[in-house]
Amino acid sequence: MKQHYQHLVQKLEEITHLNGVMSTLSWDQEVVMPVGAGEARAKQLSALAGVIHERMTDPALGECLQQLNNGSSTYFSKAEQCNIREAQRNYDLETKVPKRLVQELAELGSRGHSIWVKARQDNCFADFAPVLKNFLLLKKEWAQCVSPELQAYDANIDLFERGTTMAQITPTFERLKQELIPLIGRIQNSAKHPDTSFMQGQFALDKQEALARQISQDIGFSFDRGRMDVSVHPFCGGSHPTDVRITTRYKTSNFVESLYSIVHETGHALYEQGRPYELGDLPVSESLTMGIHESQSLFWERMIAQGKPFCSHYLTLFRATFPKNFSAITIDQFYRALNVCKTDFIRVEADEVTYPLHVILRYEIEKGLFDGSMQVDDLPYIWNELMRKYLGITPPNDTLGVLQDSHWSGGAFGYFPSYTLGAMYACQFYRTLLKEVPDIEQQIACGNFAPIREWLNDEIHRQGRLFTPQELVVKITGEPLNPDYFIGYVNSKYAEIYDLAS
Repeated sequence: MKQHYQHLVQKLEEITHLNGVMSTLSWDQEVVMPVGAGEARAKQLSALAGVIHERMTDPALGECLQQLNNGSSTYFSKAEQCNIREAQRNYDLETKVPKRLVQELAELGSRGHSIWVKARQDNCFADFAPVLKNFLLLKKEWAQCVSPELQAYDANIDLFERGTTMAQITPTFERLKQELIPLIGRIQNSAKHPDTSFMQGQFALDKQEALARQISQDIGFSFDRGRMDVSVHPFCGGSHPTDVRITTRYKTSNFVESLYSIVHETGHALYEQGRPYELGDLPVSESLTMGIHESQSLFWERMIAQGKPFCSHYLTLFRATFPKNFSAITIDQFYRALNVCKTDFIRVEADEVTYPLHVILRYEIEKGLFDGSMQVDDLPYIWNELMRKYLGITPPNDTLGVLQDSHWSGGAFGYFPSYTLGAMYACQFYRTLLKEVPDIEQQIACGNFAPIREWLNDEIHRQGRLFTPQELVVKITGEPLNPDYFIGYVNSKYAEIYDLAS
């Protein structure tokens, strides 16, 4: 039996290494690849996707898994059982999908990204629409192959947030709409709005970059095992916990956007750098789901970096870096300005109150595209109508509306719900941290982030895939995911900032 397991390990590690090459090529495409190399890269990624698919559907792998599953599970450790379980799931998924479909999805994803970038630059959704239509056809076919018992969109959601369905998400999102839309209205009608004038100006890009690198390193990002670059859309990528790559984008008129983008991506990166890779390049050491991953980025961005203790610690540095803007600003002024609630067109620039509505809008559109109640050609109109309904604003063009995200250019349908699930996870995790480490806010004010990093590392990062997301949340917090904590958090925080009780 041990021989069969060692054979499995060899095959799984080879697949992991090939996937690492794929990740590096994808990072290169978004960060440094020449624009003219798009066609060649699409073919390279398609060929590599075919090789990976062949490895993942190798009959010898299936035979090995069959032998292991026929044996007693007590023979294996929990980590080994996890590797067998995850390998079986992936094998079942991959063997149900023809190689032709795998390659078509990979090639369209590569071509789609380049087409999306140009369509976004040209403000022309019609140029991107054919890619979206093709992706919907392919992803519906993929869903029918892998999970014919599920609705097509549920099968796509499951790829990112295992065990989660529309039946669970829809009522939760409806409740968030009921709570957040009125809250936004009360905030807009408040007579006590934060002064944000000092947040505008001209902020030198070299100073922004130095600030971003320092704070990312302070939080715990290891530049010996990672790097920071610029891309159209901020992301965290890389091929291994020893090679984690984060990106941001800079604006001379707004240093907060790039800085908090880096804090967000650093949260993702700390998860990746904290994974238990000493267990091997195997499924057990991988991150869990997109929702759990997003909880880590939002934990650092919102629960920590947008909190008053963080502002207290770093305001001196901000004053030294940008004295023209911050020399006379108090901690309270900075905290309130940082947490201003303002309806905006761009999801990644949205505050924590309005952000879920951006996600809900995308979720409802994806749901409509899959069930046929919405058509691709109508998306600019649908998008604008939902923005007006939920946030009271209408995007002036496609670039600021339906074309702003890269996700659909890669066929990542079902990904968006993870952002708001992650926000709710983050709130619940932070509440537990406050109970277990009562002086944590004093530690933050002193610039000591190690206890937070170590707690997240022990409770989440090093757990790999030993638990399901549902099991992990209960293990950490003592109860299942509960949206009440998020709703209570934003109501309490913004009632104070905007003096809603008066």
